[in-house]
Amino acid sequence: MGFLALPFVVVPLLEIFVFVYVGGRIGIGSLIALVVVTGVLGFVIARYQGFAVWAQAQQALRRGAFPGKELAHGAMVLVGAVLLVTPGFVTDGVGFLLMVPPVREAVRRWGSRRFRGRVARGRSDVIDL
Repeated sequence: MGFLALPFVVVPLLEIFVFVYVGGRIGIGSLIALVVVTGVLGFVIARYQGFAVWAQAQQALRRGAFPGKELAHGAMVLVGAVLLVTPGFVTDGVGFLLMVPPVREAVRRWGSRRFRGRVARGRSDVIDL
């Protein structure tokens, strides 16, 4: 089962557990309202962050620089947006974190350090599954 079990088995089970727990605390009506509110709020924030990253990428291109950092941030905003429109509190938490520029930058730096040596050596198995 391994690495692929996390997103396809563990996360949905965790989401169900959190839904049942929160629903038991606040009621089903409030739970549904909270899911809708986080989805709408997530969409608005993701849209704003997406436009901000787009503008930063355009600035980099105007300076004649490759917008690598901006592309990484854009990819994380896209992943965060998908997580935010997916019903669930755990995915919403991760999605909201990816909307925070300092968090994205920390993830980008970690990923850059993690994969720099492998890419520099020309390895094709950059991601170990």
